[in-house]
Amino acid sequence: MEPVRQRFTLSKEERLHGKKDIAGLLAKGKFRTCKEFRYCYRPDNSLPYSRIMISVPKKLFRRAVWRNTLKRRIRESYRLQKNMIPEGRGADILFIYNSKEIAASKDIFASVGQILDEIRHEIGRN
Repeated sequence: MEPVRQRFTLSKEERLHGKKDIAGLLAKGKFRTCKEFRYCYRPDNSLPYSRIMISVPKKLFRRAVWRNTLKRRIRESYRLQKNMIPEGRGADILFIYNSKEIAASKDIFASVGQILDEIRHEIGRN
């Protein structure tokens, strides 16, 4: 029997979209900060998987190249660490990059890991 392999993918279902869902997250979510991020999360989205949304403000990075680079790094970090959130208990998460400096991939990876760890503890308490 072959061992079960973890899937490190980020499907369309795992992306937060739609006015109702985003408005619900912003209205009922909890805002926190962590190093170069400001994030909002709602611990229970009544789905078996978590959904994310990433924002890098144009006010901080005028060039689309830098905004897209940061979004790609954040997505990659989340994709590799999303198993920190327990299966069957999904959360909606909005990552807002809040620094004027472009952080290295390893720093973003560490920050996203810290955020997911905090969300995991919050889900565990409920």
